[in-house]
Amino acid sequence: MTSFDSSPTLNAWRALAALAVVFVMLATTGWTAVRSHPGKTALQASRSSWEHGHIDGRELPDPDASPTRLARFFASLTAQQRTHLAQRYPLAVGNMNGAPVELRYRANRVALGHERTVEKKRMHDNRLTPLGQQEAGRLMHRFEALMTVGRHILAFDPEGSGRIAEVFGDLDTAQRVSIIVPGVDTDLLTFQKTNKEYSAPVGMAKNLYAAENTAKSRADTGTRTAVIAWADYTSPGGLGIDSATAGRAEAGAVRLNALLRALPGTSQVALFCHSYGSVVCGVAAHALPSRVTDIAVAGSPGMRTSSASHLHTLARVWAMRDADDWIQDVPYMELGGLGHGEDPVSNAFGARVLAAKDAEGHTGYFAAGTDSLANFADIGVGAYRSVTCAHEGDTCREGLSGASAAGRA
Repeated sequence: MTSFDSSPTLNAWRALAALAVVFVMLATTGWTAVRSHPGKTALQASRSSWEHGHIDGRELPDPDASPTRLARFFASLTAQQRTHLAQRYPLAVGNMNGAPVELRYRANRVALGHERTVEKKRMHDNRLTPLGQQEAGRLMHRFEALMTVGRHILAFDPEGSGRIAEVFGDLDTAQRVSIIVPGVDTDLLTFQKTNKEYSAPVGMAKNLYAAENTAKSRADTGTRTAVIAWADYTSPGGLGIDSATAGRAEAGAVRLNALLRALPGTSQVALFCHSYGSVVCGVAAHALPSRVTDIAVAGSPGMRTSSASHLHTLARVWAMRDADDWIQDVPYMELGGLGHGEDPVSNAFGARVLAAKDAEGHTGYFAAGTDSLANFADIGVGAYRSVTCAHEGDTCREGLSGASAAGRA
């Protein structure tokens, strides 16, 4: 399948744009998509079990209760009781906004161990085709890698292509948190790559975390930081209708805002949104909590709006695109639900445009040593006066004062 995040196959995109009228007609003549209704997933089963569960005679709270309510509940438990819940309801606790971060890590390790066992058995299941057995083996090894000591898995759902999020740094003590929102073809198997590591969420997060440490030293600041590789939404698969429309982004935006409202402490947050991830961030923008100070997009097909001001957010909006990124040839438009609006690096859009001349192609923005990564890191630590603008002068820094997020512009 052709990948929207790595392929210059643009004729399909142009064809999709041309077919916009057809989709409008279909929508107005009663055409509907047929969707399957599968049985209860593993996560749903864990949540259902939690809803009927007890701890030493006490009923458990609604798993969809506010993060504050859930945090109070877990704080009222002993360490032994919390551990018991993580072991008994691992998927529910591991994905519960409001549960203590360290407890979520432990719960997800339990859940990953279970899924590893399931896939290990499937590897030798003769009812599967050789390709199915091979896929099971890939998943088994991925789950095993995610269980490596020192990895902090904040969210994990094995259903379908899977959803996952990983933390680098100490989320509980961080003063500034960076969240990477990736684009299409992101799932459990593509969450981490050996070749071109920086093109996958784990590599993006690792490089950003390291670059932020460098930026802190350069700015002589002791700001404590953490980075989240957030692939906890169902991204579109390849180049198709899902990647040309906002449906997946709308669902992802709900999940992203839920995470933001559950982050511990009072840390300020910057979103780094790549490719279709910038569509997610654009849809989420109007509902972002005030702790989000910055939205930075790279290789964006659009943010579902005509201008940064129409995002209706107090966060600063930054954008970058390197000269050989094929995304620039995608039609920046929205017609009949297809397309994602104005080009974020255009003058008309009104974002703060950053330099990215060292990045290569559509997936090179987080490569070590690039000006694009250095710019992201400066934003991540709040060293705004250190960013490099794409154009002559300091136009992208206009109105910014100091090197922190204390005053927004």
